[in-house]
Amino acid sequence: MKIAVASKNFETVTGHAGKNRRWLVFEVQDGELHLPPAQVELEKPQVFHHFKDDGPHPLDGIEGLIAASSGDSFLRRMEKRGVKAIMTRESDPEVAVRALLKEQLPPPKPRPITGLICKAHDAFSKH
Repeated sequence: MKIAVASKNFETVTGHAGKNRRWLVFEVQDGELHLPPAQVELEKPQVFHHFKDDGPHPLDGIEGLIAASSGDSFLRRMEKRGVKAIMTRESDPEVAVRALLKEQLPPPKPRPITGLICKAHDAFSKH
């Protein structure tokens, strides 16, 4: 199983998953987490906010996705791709993946007023 973690700096879990270019991809086999994770940097057309789902994608094959935040349209899009996307307040990518495997990943931080703006934007999103 492969789990992708949004990480703009390849060190911490970051938000805005749909616009994120950098991802850590963790491999899990027989319940064992294999380290180090692969570092994937997407080209602009591959960023999910821009990607048209019209061909292969560097993150094809992932089953799970972790980020600090995302819009509802991104979550729906991942669901259509068969990917379970989970948001969290955990900032350490490895700790987040281990917690996900134990089904103990802490929920995301509450979103302030900007969360409402994102929801309004998502309501009209093409995704």
